[in-house]
Amino acid sequence: MLRNVLLACGILSSLLYVAMNVVVPMQWDNYSSASQTVSELSALGAPTRQLWLLLVVPYTLLVTAFGFGVWLSAGRNRPLRVVGVLIIANGILGIFWPPMHLRGVEPTLTDTLHIVFAIVTVLIFVLEIGFGAAAFGKRFRLFSIVTIVILLAFGVLTGIDGPRIAANLPTPWAGVWERISIGAFLAWMVILTLTLFRLPTNVAGKISSPGLRVISNPGLGIIA
Repeated sequence: MLRNVLLACGILSSLLYVAMNVVVPMQWDNYSSASQTVSELSALGAPTRQLWLLLVVPYTLLVTAFGFGVWLSAGRNRPLRVVGVLIIANGILGIFWPPMHLRGVEPTLTDTLHIVFAIVTVLIFVLEIGFGAAAFGKRFRLFSIVTIVILLAFGVLTGIDGPRIAANLPTPWAGVWERISIGAFLAWMVILTLTLFRLPTNVAGKISSPGLRVISNPGLGIIA
């Protein structure tokens, strides 16, 4: 029962993050989800900063709880245990994200730290997906590879616009690129959750195969 509740937090966290990206921008008349990044919603001086910070607390708690759910589901599967630890680390890291400044404001140390945290977070995302790919079967592995490609490709496109954001220059697609990258990871989290849900509780704690092949049996797997 506890395992299922914790795993459900994986889907809830993704749904909450999507909702945050719908509701919060509506509170800023001049904000454009197509041309502005997610981080700008919580930038110093942004009218949406307080609302975003309020909502990010339950989001990070849900992500952390999901990480514990993945850990409980891992049994003897080492790659999946690593995924659980990385998700927990990702949740904890989210609490300490330094804010950026609004466009056109002279960058300071907090802007530099914001970029560092972004790079570390993307690295954690890639490691989560990579170890997740090693924990499951061929279909999940292929899905994970595609996710990494999308995550990094659109992440690079977003990064290219970084200097233009700091210089307060037009970035017509920056928000789109970033949201595609984030969306790919959120989708991976949901599929991981659904896959683990199909793993019986009495099996999760006893599985010894490093590939969790048991979930590829009829009725037990989604994308394993």
